[in-house]
Amino acid sequence: MVATSIWQTLAEHPEFLAMLTIPPVTAFVTWIHVWMALKMLFYPIKFRGIRIPNFPFFGLPGIGWQGIVPRKAGKISGVIVDQTLSKLGSLDEFFQAMEPEQMAVFITDTVDQNLESLIDEIMLERSETLWNNIPYALKRRLYTQAHQQLPGIMQSLVTDLTYHVEDLVDMRQMIVNKMESDRRLMVNMFLKVGQHEINFIWHISALIGLIFGVIQMFIFLVVPVHWTVPFFAAVWGLLTNWIAIWMVFNPIEPKFIPCIKFFCWRKGFPFIKLQVPHITQFRWQGGFMKRQEEVSEVFAEIVVKDLVTLENIMNEMMYGERAAQTRELMKSHLYEVLDSPLVNTTLRMGLGRREFGQLKNTIIDKSISATMIPMRDPELNESRASKIFGLFRDRIRALSPREFQNLLRPAFQEDELTLIILGGITGFLAGWLHLVLVFLPAVS
Repeated sequence: MVATSIWQTLAEHPEFLAMLTIPPVTAFVTWIHVWMALKMLFYPIKFRGIRIPNFPFFGLPGIGWQGIVPRKAGKISGVIVDQTLSKLGSLDEFFQAMEPEQMAVFITDTVDQNLESLIDEIMLERSETLWNNIPYALKRRLYTQAHQQLPGIMQSLVTDLTYHVEDLVDMRQMIVNKMESDRRLMVNMFLKVGQHEINFIWHISALIGLIFGVIQMFIFLVVPVHWTVPFFAAVWGLLTNWIAIWMVFNPIEPKFIPCIKFFCWRKGFPFIKLQVPHITQFRWQGGFMKRQEEVSEVFAEIVVKDLVTLENIMNEMMYGERAAQTRELMKSHLYEVLDSPLVNTTLRMGLGRREFGQLKNTIIDKSISATMIPMRDPELNESRASKIFGLFRDRIRALSPREFQNLLRPAFQEDELTLIILGGITGFLAGWLHLVLVFLPAVS
């Protein structure tokens, strides 16, 4: 009876047909502007627009746009390391799990294959005349001695690097540098980890928009003033983006609510299966936190293959902010070759004191380059990643919901207000267009 009376009141309204368009239009516009907001969160990777020096708005370099995540890759990745990755373990622990003894054997075998050409390269660079005039038999003795000493030197060097890895590598800076140098990697990481939640925000926004559209239709019935159309469209735009993001991450801790269940979901059509009604517990929790076990697999794979890799660790160690410390440590091991009577007598006398000192620096530089070649080997990195994958996965699963949400939350939180305001502006423009195209012609 009440429903019939409400319908009759609506049908008798002079702008009845225009009012009926409010729910579907609101749903569609909400769906579109949320899609646009999500795209603007991640794209474009690089700034597109007109660059203006000292441009004061949104941290942009001019009039245009760059995705929030790639634009703030350094800051966001720093937050992820501080709030999540640092709780999974120390770099020393991860490096030990990669089994450095096996790495030393691999590096030794690779370097040993090219050792003689490496020695030739070093000597020709420092003193071509001396090296060309040294008898071949003496060169062979130098080569042989280097081959004999290499395994022991490399084993002790890798052991020493492993022991001091925390002093030589800043894991936070390593990951921040990686993300800032490859912003697409940052975007891909968030999309892999949070694609399910991104799709949820996008699709649930249409339903929320439809509900708000019905509410607005009745508001217009009570307050038949045209300015309410764009005004409430802006309000719904603001609220929709906020509610959708809130639903992904809240509640953080699961809340169990008693309810009556009379069906269950199925993968195929008709998608639901009726059951005997029974009391059960509904788990109310943010959608992202519900998927902790599933996301742990995905995120652990990203970390071990793209972030905490053997190549990245060694690259930071050899060329990062603490590279000088690494060089000093390497000197104590590599200079053993020069201290042998054969090398000392042959080269020090032939080169002179000053040139011999420069030779030492060249040996360090060439040794770093030679060591990094096997460190970049895909098979070696793949095998080391498999060693620590389970460690990362299990520890991500063991995080508390509040710690776990920080894998994805920083991407939205960094400029959440911008996304919400964008929803309001888009809603207002769409509401104004709706008013001009539908309501005003209906009045005329």
